[in-house]
Amino acid sequence: MAYDSLLSPLTMGKLTLPNRVLMAPLTRARTPDMVPKALQQTYYAQRADAGLIISEATNISPTARGYVYTPGIYTDEQEAGWRGVVDSVHRAGGRIALQLWHVGRISHHKVQPGGQPPVAPSALRAEGANCFLEFDDGSSGQYPTSTPRALETDEIPALIDDYRQAAKRAKRAGFDMVEVHAANAYLLQQFMATGSNKRTDRYGGNLVNRARLVLEVVDAVSEVVGADRVGIRISPFIEIFGLSDDESEAMAFYLAEQLTRRGIAYLHVNEPDWTGEGPQLTDTFRRELRQRFPGTLIYCGHYTAERTEALIRDGLGDGAAFGRPYIANPDLVERFRRESTLNEPDPATFYGGGAEGYTDYPTLS
Repeated sequence: MAYDSLLSPLTMGKLTLPNRVLMAPLTRARTPDMVPKALQQTYYAQRADAGLIISEATNISPTARGYVYTPGIYTDEQEAGWRGVVDSVHRAGGRIALQLWHVGRISHHKVQPGGQPPVAPSALRAEGANCFLEFDDGSSGQYPTSTPRALETDEIPALIDDYRQAAKRAKRAGFDMVEVHAANAYLLQQFMATGSNKRTDRYGGNLVNRARLVLEVVDAVSEVVGADRVGIRISPFIEIFGLSDDESEAMAFYLAEQLTRRGIAYLHVNEPDWTGEGPQLTDTFRRELRQRFPGTLIYCGHYTAERTEALIRDGLGDGAAFGRPYIANPDLVERFRRESTLNEPDPATFYGGGAEGYTDYPTLS
């Protein structure tokens, strides 16, 4: 077998994965009413050969939204919709985690309850960032974000409870794991970054304070599903949505140490150059992160089977999450196993629409 390490089993918390090919979380903007339905059941079940599917980013509350046509996990109808997806994946022999998402300042008052400003650690607009809106004429598209308001200290327990309640719904829906989205310049990373967090309370200032919210969220979610069913996604050094951070490496290492103490199932690192911007991660960084987090370590960003095989054999990671390859190749694991050519994804159908470019990519005969 060409990819003996990549296609070997992996113990991840409570789960034993049949391979180390994870499906990355992919926003596809195909839930106009925020409720997953039959189309999503088909899409995810098609990709059940992944060691673990990580769902598209899913809003934990009405204030978590910044993009129309993305799903939620805060109503009974949404929970039931996701239960249908989970059941379909399980019937196909797969495993699936729900990614818990709050966009923070990457939003606009038009998608917020009552037309209120988005919430963030500080009232600083994300310069150069866009959210995704539906306009009065029924069309949709990107639009500059609004200036947010800073969350009051006494509002933060309710925010943490939104994550807790979302985890409860995920557990009832049957998800095998949950992943806390603390990456890509969204709310939790906004709290961690020096450029977006100017608070003077216990959630701002020094590094320990800026990390406090994400760790409290991890603790709250772990109370619900167990730490061995919790993963977290981070994106050190990323340069998108106007995010800046003078202590990105130090924050990543501190989080790794704290998460190790908590015994979470996995740490998922989204690499900073995934958009074509930002620096590449060095092997020195990977080694130092591995020293601080000896648990399951997953990387994501421009990975191939060959690159992932080398990552695993060098001891720098335990597997990789694949995004665009999984858009176009529902049977990605089988294609790796046979060393077959991969389908090329169509960027024109990445976001919005229906089955085209979503569930109609061909599989191997």
